[in-house]
Amino acid sequence: MKGKQLLTKIVLPIVRGKTQLKLQTPLIIVNFKTYLESTGKRAVELAQQAERAAKETGACIIVVPQFADLAKVAEAVEIPVFAQHIDPIKPGNCTGHILAESVKEAGAVGTLINHSERQLKLSEIDAIITLAREKGLVSCVCANNPSVSAAIAAMRPDIVSIEPPELIGTGIAVSKAKPEVVTDTVKLVHKIDPKMTILCGAGISQAEDVSVALKLGTQGVLVASGIVKAKDPYSVLRAFADSTKQ
Repeated sequence: MKGKQLLTKIVLPIVRGKTQLKLQTPLIIVNFKTYLESTGKRAVELAQQAERAAKETGACIIVVPQFADLAKVAEAVEIPVFAQHIDPIKPGNCTGHILAESVKEAGAVGTLINHSERQLKLSEIDAIITLAREKGLVSCVCANNPSVSAAIAAMRPDIVSIEPPELIGTGIAVSKAKPEVVTDTVKLVHKIDPKMTILCGAGISQAEDVSVALKLGTQGVLVASGIVKAKDPYSVLRAFADSTKQ
């Protein structure tokens, strides 16, 4: 397994093979979802473009491919790779579920939890955060409003990402359309844990959206179609990465 040590501002140490990685903030997490543009060979190509932008700028870019592509993406790049989900299960008779051990073996160093397209009960979120911690996976939990973000922060994940579902895929960034959702989340979450890493997502499609998100107090963004569906994903990735350095 390839690996690369990254400089860090916020320390989220993770082990990949025999190499320790440290995620640095600001973070750009690119969710591949199930778009054809990020499936199979195209998933590897997109991850390599993300890697190129990360190496050229020093930004921390994380890619989140589909489960079938996870291993080959992790083998192809030297940037962190997350799974899109894991289930709160133990090895055994759980056909069709996603085992934490399997995504880690495939090369994932973290996982999304409770994305709006894969919503969970609070009890399940808590169990998965605990499981991720036990297995050495970074947990990035999505929430749809400030109060849910605060409830999730009390479970002590590594990252909370605020994403109003009505703005996902619209191209209308939450950081512009509903800045109060972001600032309220930052305020409530940091009351619980002042060191909690907070991201925002939904509608992030321009470099300016990233800059605004950072000014509102977050430590990065969670993005999908704004990059995956772009005519030139590398150019968008590079612009996003450059915006984190301003």
